[in-house]
This record gives sequence, C-alpha cells and structure tokens, in this order.
Amino acid sequence: MPVDPMLQSLVAGFSSEAQEVCQKVTLDLLELEREGIDNEALSKVYTRLARHLHTLKGSAASLGLQDLSSIAHKLEDALAPLRKDIQPMPRSMVDMLLHGLDLFLLRAQAHADGRGDALPDPTDALAQLVAEAPPPEAAAGRVAAEVEAESEQAPAKAAPARAAPAPAAAAPALSMADDSESIDAGWRVAAHQVTALMREVERLREFRMRLEDRLRDISKAVELLAVRELMAPTARARAVLAAVTAGVRSDGHEATDIVDSLEEGLKSITTRPVRTILEPLQRMVRDLSRQLGKQARLSVVGAEVSLDRRLLEKLKGAMVHLLRNAVDHGIEMPDERERAGKHHEGALTLRVEQQGNILMMELSDDGRGIDVLVVRASAERKGLITSDEGARMHEAQIRDLIFRPGFSTRVDVTDTSGRGVGLDAVRSAVESMQGRIEVVSTKGSGTRFMLTVPVELGSSPVLTVRTIDTAVGLPMLAVESTQLASQDNLRIGRLRTQLDYNGQLVPVVDLGARLGLRASAPPSEGQPLIIVQSGGKRMALAVDAVVGDRDLVIRPLPAEVRDVPAYQGAAILSRGELLLILRPGWVVSESTPQAVAMPQSRRALVVDDSLTARALHRAMLEAGGFTVHLAASGARAMERLQTESYDVIICDLEMEEMNGTELIATLRGQPDTKDIPVILVSANDSAGARARGLSAGADGFLSKRECAAGRLLAEVLDVMSRRGARA
Repeated sequence: MPVDPMLQSLVAGFSSEAQEVCQKVTLDLLELEREGIDNEALSKVYTRLARHLHTLKGSAASLGLQDLSSIAHKLEDALAPLRKDIQPMPRSMVDMLLHGLDLFLLRAQAHADGRGDALPDPTDALAQLVAEAPPPEAAAGRVAAEVEAESEQAPAKAAPARAAPAPAAAAPALSMADDSESIDAGWRVAAHQVTALMREVERLREFRMRLEDRLRDISKAVELLAVRELMAPTARARAVLAAVTAGVRSDGHEATDIVDSLEEGLKSITTRPVRTILEPLQRMVRDLSRQLGKQARLSVVGAEVSLDRRLLEKLKGAMVHLLRNAVDHGIEMPDERERAGKHHEGALTLRVEQQGNILMMELSDDGRGIDVLVVRASAERKGLITSDEGARMHEAQIRDLIFRPGFSTRVDVTDTSGRGVGLDAVRSAVESMQGRIEVVSTKGSGTRFMLTVPVELGSSPVLTVRTIDTAVGLPMLAVESTQLASQDNLRIGRLRTQLDYNGQLVPVVDLGARLGLRASAPPSEGQPLIIVQSGGKRMALAVDAVVGDRDLVIRPLPAEVRDVPAYQGAAILSRGELLLILRPGWVVSESTPQAVAMPQSRRALVVDDSLTARALHRAMLEAGGFTVHLAASGARAMERLQTESYDVIICDLEMEEMNGTELIATLRGQPDTKDIPVILVSANDSAGARARGLSAGADGFLSKRECAAGRLLAEVLDVMSRRGARA
C-alpha cells in the first residue's frame, strides 16, 4: 500500500529512528543468549525488549505502514512465551528474531525511498517462521530466500544507511524511545566549511592565550612602577593599569567561555560516539561465528568516546576486517578450545581510549595466536619473501608479514578469507589516516592489534612541565594527579625509586633522565611528581616545574618524523613557540634512554625552515649532550656564525632564500667556517638528492625518515669523528 505523500517525510524520519531502536533490540537479543545471566537481569532485558518492539509496532501503525506493524506484532508474539516464563532465549529463537529485524529494516528503508508499494506481503512467511522456530541453519536459509526475493523489488542492504532526517518535526507517535534523538530541520554543510570554522575557533583560542600573556606583561609593568622611589609619582598610573587589568581579565574569561561553547557546539555537530560503529559489529561477530560453527562474543570498552564522523567511517572498515580476521583465524572451534582448557566461547575485546590528539584502539582475542612458522611458510609459498629472507627475520618481522598485500594462510578460498585481501587494506586505511598499526601475539593465548590514529578536530587540555630548560606537554587525559616528593611517600632503593600512591608502589622516573638530558637521580624533597597512566600502566614522572595547563590544538608531527617514539604531536603557543607533546605510552614504558658518553660543551646549529623539524632535531641532539641553537634560514645561520662557534651544523637541503647547498658553499668559502662538519637533512631520499648534497661538500646526508629512526645522533658523532672535531 503506497504511503500518503503528506506522510512521506515522516516515514523517512521513522526509518532513521527505527534503525536506532532495532540496534537496541539487537543488543538486547545478544544479551539474552549470553550464558549465566540471572533471572532479575533477564526480566529487565525482556521488559525493555518488549517495550521497543511495541514502540516499533505502534509507530509503524500510526503512519499507515501495516506491513511493518504486522512484522513487529509477530515478533512480539514470538517473544511473549519466553517473557512470561523468564528463561534464557534459545539461539534458534535469537536467529529468528534477528532475521525478522532485518526484514523490518529492509522494508522500512524501502518505504522511506518511496518503494513500499512494490514490496510483497511478508505476513504469512513471517508467521510460519515464528510458529516453527526452526534450527539456525534452516532459519538462515529461509530468511535468505525471503531477503533475496524482496531485494529484487526493493534493493537495499541488510543494514541500510541512515536516512536523511525529515525536514519537519516528527509527530508524537514517532517518539521511538525516551533517549532517542528528535527529528528536526537541518542544513547540508560541506566538510571544508565546518573545518574552516573550527580553524577560526582555534585562532580565537590562540588569541585568548596571547591576551593572557599581555596581562602578565601589564602585571610586570605595575610591579616595576611599585618600587619605593616611584610609589607616589606613579600612583595614578598604577590605579589606571589595575582597573584596565581587571577589565581585560574579565573580558578574557568571557572570551574563554565563548570559545569553549563554540568548540563544544562544533564537536556536537561533527562528531559521533564510537559506539555507533562498534555496537553493530557485535551482531556481525555473532553471525559470523554461527556461520563458521564457532562461538564468540565481542565486548567494547570506551565506546562513548566521540570522534569526527569522517574518521569513524574510515575506522569502521578497518574494524570489520580485523574482527572477521579474529573470528576466522584466531578463535578456535568450541571443542578445540575446551581441549586447550579455555571456555568454549571465544572472547574478543575492543578497547577505545583517547589521550590528547591520539586515538588508541586495541582489539584482542583469546584465540590460537599467530604461528610464526606458518606465517613464514605461507609468505615463502606465495613468493612474498625468499627462504633466505625468512631465515634472517625475527618473530616480530614475521608477524608483520600478515600486512603484506596478497598474504593469506588459507590454501582454499572461502566466503571469509583466502583471497589475500584484508589486513593489507587495514594497514593502508590506517596509514591514510596518518596512523600506525602493530600486532603482538602469543601462540595458544591470543593476539592483540593496536591502532593509533591522530585526531585533529578541536583542542585538548595539556599540562606543560619543565625539566632543566626544556618544556614539554602531557595530555591531561593521561594525568591522574600531581604530588610533591617527600620522605614519607618515597621508597628509595639501590636500583629504583617508588612512590607510595593510594596504597600502591608506583615506579618513579626522572623526566630529564628519560629524555637523556641528565643522569638519573631520586627526586629531591618537594620536587613535583606527575602520576601518568596509559594502557593500564602507571608511572610517577619527576619534573623540575609544573608550568600549568592549557587547552591547545595538538597537530600530528610531519610524516618524516612521526615515528619518533617520545612525541605524539606538537602545539603552537601564544608567541609562536613550539611545544612538543609527550606520548603517554612512551612515558610509562620500562625502556631507558641510550647512554651517550659526551661532554655537555659540544655545540650544534640546526638550520631548517620547519619549526617542527628544528624542535625535533634539537630534542634528539640535546638527548646526546649537545647545546643546540636554532636558525630558521641560511641567512640567519650566517648571522649566528658571526658571533657563535659550533662543532657541527645540521641543515635542511631545501629552504627558501638560501638552500642547503648554497649555505655549504658560503661556509666553505670563509676561513672561520670552512672546516665545520655539515650534515644535510632532506625529505627527498632520492639518489640524485643525496649525490647533489654530498658533491656540494656535505659531510653527511640523512633523510628525515632516517632521522626519525634515530640515526641523527649517530651520524653526527661519525661525521665529527671523521672531521677530527675536538673530543
């Protein structure tokens, strides 16, 4: 029966809300087939499930969609006996209800698209399906035939895309659930327009930080005027300045509130909770497990983190590939798991955490793990590596082969695997988002995939700390608390120092030593300690000073230096200074910096027109004991060389005004600078660029990727040794 044209816009809204309600019903059904659920919890789920189905039925009937109302009514009929006796739901019944929901959504989408009059009547087939409640395999076959029949007349996906919101507010009958979103009018806005607006909000925040600096400057001026000899002559000026300061400070607070409100509003428009892509995957895991004769359940931790909608769509495909791979290759058959002493139902866990501008997603399973011997043999069989290459690889390198294009351990091709397409697509997708993916596995115990992806939308609270004269930032989401070191809360041993924190002993690490700026020593009395947590680990970071916290926009590092393990990004402060943001995972790791025996007196000049590259090269060289000066251009470098002397110069090859080869020519032409070792650094790693740099007189040449991999300090030492620099 065709829908009244006057109601068509409401039908589109109904289809959109119906998907949300059906997703809630799906989660309830998955809960009902879980083992060990008590009667009280069963009763609550059954009550909630019945309410959702009743709402679907009533809302469909109010719009004249009798076929949908009939489907919901039949599903209610199937549920009623189980709800009355309060008993766990058989898997066959869950199968039937889930397929009934699929049919409901197919038809709802068809009605929203104006194709409802072409649909066959589903009532008889559905009633028979409910009455018989056949075994899962038979139900799947029968419903698949019905879906195929309907798809010929109303092609749509089993999980149809969200319909556009109705242009008018929905009628009261369309209130699907108490917590569902209301349908309202909207605008279509291009992504670049929203991004441009967010950039303007970022400019406002930077302006607010500059305003704070101006206030501090005024306060210093008042202090200067308040010296005893000037008290009387400057009284009026100080009063005026005090009034101006109070007014500007009040205006600054209001500006902060406005910026915060604008940013939160933009985030609410452009972001969605991660659960919107993760919750439907629980159904996918359940269905795929049934198809393969396995049992597996997906648990999600941290699903309320909100992300850019575009990023979510990209992540969804990666998650689908990883979950299908885990169920197909990782989770064993129930009898195999029981023989291994495991529960017959496999456990998959997806953890989501955001720290600053870094999103971390970890997918773990308790399956059979990755057999490196099988992986190596498969890679050799498919010609991805030679046997000699395989023999030289360590386990981590062999595990990494699963991301190679064309890799598969399957000899035969199935519906879920064997085509050599999957994990290579995941890595490509993650890298296209400027992220990285790693895998850790233990044979017989399971596998963990860790994804880290930068999130660029909006600002993040950052705690700025200082060690010696180096300031760095820590994402506030990774900071639990701050304390002062004292004899009462420290446990100082011969090899390590620990902090008594809430009844637990937490390792204490000196940030200066962690960055390689000084030798490690126990914290002094009253020294600030920052309690940092990441990935379930906790550490107390000893710093020299806590500068304060600010909301900053953290930018990803350039691709050439993105693999530097200590830093996850950088932020620009109010006066243009670059603040590097530490990676919490690196902070809490147990590794220690490589000791470099070198006196503090060595001096290096870094010349690069990239603010980020200058800061990162400086951090690496200072970790090796160098005093480092910076220059943003070749001309500025020559100015410094007129008054300063250096043991080595690190210079970018491509710069405006004076490039690296021109700078070398100038240096070699002057008696005072002709013998200074020069290392050229370039994003261009071609043989031609390397040859051009060395022929110009450079003592060394590194790509920025090689710098990111930790080669810079070693190359500096080697070049200085060859040049006979002073020890």
